Amino acid sequence: FIQMLRSAKKRDVLQLLRRVPEEMLPFVVEAAVAAQSVASLAALSDFLDVGKEPKSLLEKFLYAAAFSPRPSGELLRLVLDKLDGKRLVPEVWETGIIAVGSLVGKLCQQELCGLQQEVERGVETILAGLRGAKEDSEVVIYLVALGNAALPETIPTLLDYAEEGPSAVATAAISALRRFPAQHISGKVKRAMRRIFHEKRKSYEKTCRLAAAEMLLDNQPSPMDVINILLATNELETETATFLLLKVQNSLR
Repeated sequence: FIQMLRSAKKRDVLQLLRRVPEEMLPFVVEAAVAAQSVASLAALSDFLDVGKEPKSLLEKFLYAAAFSPRPSGELLRLVLDKLDGKRLVPEVWETGIIAVGSLVGKLCQQELCGLQQEVERGVETILAGLRGAKEDSEVVIYLVALGNAALPETIPTLLDYAEEGPSAVATAAISALRRFPAQHISGKVKRAMRRIFHEKRKSYEKTCRLAAAEMLLDNQPSPMDVINILLATNELETETATFLLLKVQNSLR
């Protein structure tokens, strides 16, 4: 079916989307995203009206885009166009922002970062949204998107939110940092994780401290990191201490 869509003209794909039985529509939308031909994406652009389509269909489209294994710049542009300046229900907006991060990350993995204007637009959409976010729940969504994108230049931003943000925000920022390959977990990142785990600047909730400790233990920990984490387990809750001890034992094995 996807092969058929790849060879179809825009008007044929659009006609199919408009005439297919309602229960089949999510399947056809997902297949059109997977086809990623110029015609299928143009047909989706004309067909999907964010102001009229049911929430479930828009989410299906965004999920299909986010999970596309080798997305194109045109697919990212379509997602950005559907989000740009629109008043969306929170669930669709959240899925859309996370999808943008996923698409940016995958395009960069294909070494298309500098070749696609859409990537730059996608990154700026996430960062601008993060700067303007008022609620912690909004900030968390943008941090998840940055984790999906995993762009090295966003690490300083993530570190700021990890150290200075409230609990939910700090945990989301550390989780985003854990998405980065080991070569990007620099000394600066590790120093920040030590400050968080050992509470050098302020008190952190145990979820933040645990995530920081995991970051240290998962990225070539120094002997002193291991010793200090083990010493700190004496002051932690039994459940948290047991988890960290098991983590160290697994590393030793």
